[in-house]
Amino acid sequence: MGETGTGKEILAEVVHRASPRVQGNFLSLNCAALSENLVDAELFGYEKGAFTGATQAKPGLLETAPGGSVFLDEIGELSLPLQAKLLRVIETRTLIRVGGVTKRTVDVRFVSATNRNLQQAIESGGFRNDLYFRLNGITLAIPPLRDRPVEIEPFGRRFAGEMARDLGRSAPEISADALTLLRSYAWPGNIRELRNVIHRAVLLCRSGPVITPDQLPRELMEATFSAAHPTPAVPYGQTPLAGLSFTQSGPALEPEEKRRILDVLEKTAGNQTAAARLLGMGRTAFVARLNQYGISRPRKR
Repeated sequence: MGETGTGKEILAEVVHRASPRVQGNFLSLNCAALSENLVDAELFGYEKGAFTGATQAKPGLLETAPGGSVFLDEIGELSLPLQAKLLRVIETRTLIRVGGVTKRTVDVRFVSATNRNLQQAIESGGFRNDLYFRLNGITLAIPPLRDRPVEIEPFGRRFAGEMARDLGRSAPEISADALTLLRSYAWPGNIRELRNVIHRAVLLCRSGPVITPDQLPRELMEATFSAAHPTPAVPYGQTPLAGLSFTQSGPALEPEEKRRILDVLEKTAGNQTAAARLLGMGRTAFVARLNQYGISRPRKR
């Protein structure tokens, strides 16, 4: 259990690799993306002639991980009918393909994850209590990143190294001021958000050896810092971050920001959505910046 982005799937893979099932497949299924109309055929497979277009038998996804592990991500989003079918498979460790009559053994370990309170979902009728009790053999709660600030620096260095390798350059260090900001941020998106912020910072610092607060998304960091750490009123023009050289935007910064936008557009071959993502901006805000700086809206090449 844990918030979005805390690394539940990574932990599930660790469980798989540390188990006697390591030689088997690790199958990850996003329950929120399973279509109720297609789930029988996709999960359980089908026999030849089971429906129009079924010209040959096809094993289901659950049959592709014999002796391995099946990770059910976002289990709380599974519909009630699908919960019943899953419970039957877990209880009997067998399945029947669509259009078939023969029971087939399913030898897998089920590991599930959720960012919802399933007990509350049970009370409201949104989750089956029998499935919950069947799945709830061992529960691991992953704390959010804001409760693990000591891990921010090693994660940041790892993500900086990843992005630097992709760009073919040396990994930059993270300055003390930047680390102070990163540790003060509430990280609603947890590790996934940290990865995106660090990747963006590496891209924006170009070939420089150090990530500084200038490469961090100022608006987002300041807003969350203020919400997570309320302070008494301060004189106009001052902020809790004033001593960290996390400067306010203004005309002096516009040429630098315009240059960064042009550089990123060049790297993404004019793909505005990809450029906005790399800069840590929403697409609407990115387009507004293009208009502000008189940059023509490029077309993807």
